Amino acid sequence: MPSDAAGEPIASAPPAAGLTAELTTGPSHPGEQPAGKPLPPPPPHKRSVLDTVEHYISKLTSRSVFWHRIGSLIWLPYAFRSGIKMKRMDANTFSAILPFRRFNRNWYNAMAGAALLANSEIAGGTYIYGKCGGDYTVVCKNLQYRFLRPCMGPAIYRITPLGDLDALLASGREFNLDLELDVFQQLPTKGLGREVRVGRCQATFHITPKSVHRLRAARRAAP
Repeated sequence: MPSDAAGEPIASAPPAAGLTAELTTGPSHPGEQPAGKPLPPPPPHKRSVLDTVEHYISKLTSRSVFWHRIGSLIWLPYAFRSGIKMKRMDANTFSAILPFRRFNRNWYNAMAGAALLANSEIAGGTYIYGKCGGDYTVVCKNLQYRFLRPCMGPAIYRITPLGDLDALLASGREFNLDLELDVFQQLPTKGLGREVRVGRCQATFHITPKSVHRLRAARRAAP
């Protein structure tokens, strides 16, 4: 225990309650399992008509490919016109196929770099949204794309999460998730596809339960 100049012991002050709460309930580092006590349950929330419609549409678009396309037509017109489609490869890897259509090509008939970059975010966000469902908000925080060579055909995004998404969702907290996307060019030859790597992307997404947003709004509204 520390002492003053006269040799009398000085009692240490306890940590502030706000600091303790921040350390206990703060979000975890990207891709790591959150630690500490679970968050308190959100306050009772009575849904308005708008909230009910939003919840229903979110659930519908996360479960049905057809309604996901309809939702993209309304809220994500770029994704709808680009024609990107998701496909599950195995338990941990997903792929997104970007067709080689006129909307995605540039003036010298190659896949536009802007299309490859923008659809990287769409592919990663669609993958996370399909796993989270309509009870979470998904925001891209960081996106880094490295162009390796021109893409002269359909682009295939191989999406690999760098964290345990299921465990992070089970925690009920907000968290960051890193994704690694390898971009390949598919060249059809006699019915067989040969893939050539054309780019590599790393993305960080921030996922927040909507109940956390309501809890924060209730705290701000409290006197």
